[in-house]
Amino acid sequence: MEARRPLRVCHLAYSFYENDNRIARYAQTLAARGDHVEVIALRRPGQRWRGSVNGVAVHRIQRRSRGEKTAWAYLLKILWFSVKAFVLLALVAWRRRYDVVHVHNVPDFLVFAALGPRLLGARIILDLHDLLPEFYAGKFGTREESAPFRALLLLERLSCRFAHHVIVANHLWHEKVMSRSARRSRCTPLLNYPAVEFFNSAPRQKAPTAGSFVLLYPGTLNHHQGVDIAVAAFAEACQGIPGAEFRIYGDGPARESLRRQADALGVGDRVVIRDFVPFNEVPELIASADLGVVPKRADGFGNEAFSTKILEFMACGVPVIVSRTKIDAYYFDNGTVTFFEPGDVSDLARQMRWAYEHPVELRQVAASATEYVRDYNWQKHAGQYLALVDGLAARGQASPGEGTDRNTSHRAPR
Repeated sequence: MEARRPLRVCHLAYSFYENDNRIARYAQTLAARGDHVEVIALRRPGQRWRGSVNGVAVHRIQRRSRGEKTAWAYLLKILWFSVKAFVLLALVAWRRRYDVVHVHNVPDFLVFAALGPRLLGARIILDLHDLLPEFYAGKFGTREESAPFRALLLLERLSCRFAHHVIVANHLWHEKVMSRSARRSRCTPLLNYPAVEFFNSAPRQKAPTAGSFVLLYPGTLNHHQGVDIAVAAFAEACQGIPGAEFRIYGDGPARESLRRQADALGVGDRVVIRDFVPFNEVPELIASADLGVVPKRADGFGNEAFSTKILEFMACGVPVIVSRTKIDAYYFDNGTVTFFEPGDVSDLARQMRWAYEHPVELRQVAASATEYVRDYNWQKHAGQYLALVDGLAARGQASPGEGTDRNTSHRAPR
């Protein structure tokens, strides 16, 4: 039997590779089977321009400190990153001859930086982590009829048509993208599945006790994430929970307002806000918690944006309280998570108290969640991505999804 030829694959993303578990899983899965994998990404202060992470060559072409004061400053940095990525890919592609270039939004137009490799025969994947028209509308309160929304929608369509295949981050968005920007044969839904073996490396460290009860939110601190709702609920609930502490790990525009909110509510000493931790430390961080909190708002973007944090809590055996958004009601039920009504501070506070007061029932929910994540993990679904990459590289045309597990139901069992 003829040996498989190692592929040359490049991932391009305006993000920090060490903190983007989705990109890291893609890249490391390819590298583990012998492919030559590179990543072009951002650089934190103090990081080297180039390095190797678990067999993946990482090129950190631009420094970012997340200190943009205006939307224009943010846009200019993205544009400059796109220009540098375009030049680098065009130059390197002559020597590398990439088989596949996998581009991750945000923004959508970053895919055009792969023009050089595309002209030389590389197949292009556009990975829509977020739908930008909906994200913009949710953040700035614009309508679908507005000029910015329509402009972003046009950009999404052009970006999808430039790519040979489009990956969409959840099944609700997959249907939406197919209805407006991409053909079914060129569009695949693929969740940000956790790597169960990675998270199982940090088993549960403790059970709830009378002396300590740790609630945890790890992630970005944007308005649609609803962390302010969780802080308000914690302030309402914590008086009845001895030793309660709410730990928030992340960064974003809402960070300082969350500090002020906690102080104003008199829980500044019990709400701990810290920076992101490197991804290899996330399992230990999650396993140290008694309860996870995913408090997204259900208006606009947050209603359909899937949070992989839920599956990560499940993989670590940590029960989680989840806002009953449209996307989370699609994938989960009351047997695997504890729901609260979106935006309802009192209902979330009630569920926090219930979790503390009912440890036996809480462990039963966590056990059901552990069973659920046996089907919703990267080890089980990595073959879908590998088949897509291999199909694009081998056929030199848009892959119709042959060899992928397209008939697998991704709904939560009822």
